[in-house]
Amino acid sequence: MLSQQTMDIVKSTAPVLEVHGTEITKTFYKNMFAAHPELLNIFNHANQVKGRQQAALANTVYAAAVHIENLGEILPVVQQIAQKHRSLGVKPEHYPIVGEFLLGAIKEVLGDAATDNIINAWKEAYGVIADIFMSTEEDMYTEAESQKGGWRFFKEFEIVEKVVENEEITSFYLKPVDGKALPDYKPGQYITLKVEIPNEKFTHCRQYSLSRAANKEAFRISVKREDLHDPAGKVSVYLHDQAKVGDRIEVSAPAGEFQLDIASKAPVTFIAGGVGITPLMAMFDTLASLDANRPVTFIHSTRTAKLHVFDQEIAANLEKMPNASYITINTDEVGYVTKEFLKENVSLENDVYVCGPSEFMEAMINHLYAIGFKESQIHFEFFGPAQQLKVELDA
Repeated sequence: MLSQQTMDIVKSTAPVLEVHGTEITKTFYKNMFAAHPELLNIFNHANQVKGRQQAALANTVYAAAVHIENLGEILPVVQQIAQKHRSLGVKPEHYPIVGEFLLGAIKEVLGDAATDNIINAWKEAYGVIADIFMSTEEDMYTEAESQKGGWRFFKEFEIVEKVVENEEITSFYLKPVDGKALPDYKPGQYITLKVEIPNEKFTHCRQYSLSRAANKEAFRISVKREDLHDPAGKVSVYLHDQAKVGDRIEVSAPAGEFQLDIASKAPVTFIAGGVGITPLMAMFDTLASLDANRPVTFIHSTRTAKLHVFDQEIAANLEKMPNASYITINTDEVGYVTKEFLKENVSLENDVYVCGPSEFMEAMINHLYAIGFKESQIHFEFFGPAQQLKVELDA
């Protein structure tokens, strides 16, 4: 338990963190990686270059300061981050390192304004917050390991099939080298690949959504090839151009909070932007097998018809699903998905699952609020660190 004095001091720093949070987290990562370069084997280098990780951490630290008297308010964020940490193999021994350099960054950026009282209060608060994360992550590790076919950190898999889906997306089928059956996973979850790229100093970890319903024999991920000059493209370009059938790669157990509510009987709408279709495809595939009569509207927006994907699988599912429909939007022909389009095609009774680029999701979620959807009806997933959407709840 934190003392009231500590909570008051931490809460008083919230306005400063709101202004200087990203500068603090940039300083934190720079100093920590300089002292502990081995941690670059865990962190996503592309998110560092683009500033996504720094912004996400700044938002989390600010939220912790605001809600320090009731940390239960940030539990949804803790759960989401802990899932990513578990999938990356973050361990308890990493937390003291993070604490040391986070406090150091606060002191470095704020200078004399970071008094001993403030640093000591944040040290105490960080200890409590770190304990919450470590406890949550340990529960997740135990759950992943204890389920039938499960494991704790990473396990060796073999690429057994590589399928070109369209000019941008290729699917990879991965089987465990030990031949054991795979654990069940929730539709919408992802796995982490730990990739050793020739001539690269550090390991690259990337998280990819599982793009079909749970299968005991093989995982399937469907990877979009990114621009070679974009730091996010190193792994995807390697997978597209160099990875081949027979190659082995380390994989984490499935993780993630973005999951289809299979038990619900509410009608469902899936709204996908580009490669954001991958987790939604797993959800659609699951419903076709387990609840084929559930009403489903599947909307997929792509730049051009050439970028449609999974057409045969979708058609096969539709044959089994009498209350399902699939709508494609080619933005080069008809423009972007509009509020009016959603109003005409999505019932206010539906639960809605959205996935795609952040700008796409931001637009879709704002449209959904504007036509009358409640926050509890809308579920979404980011590719990469959780970001803040510019959402107008009172739209």
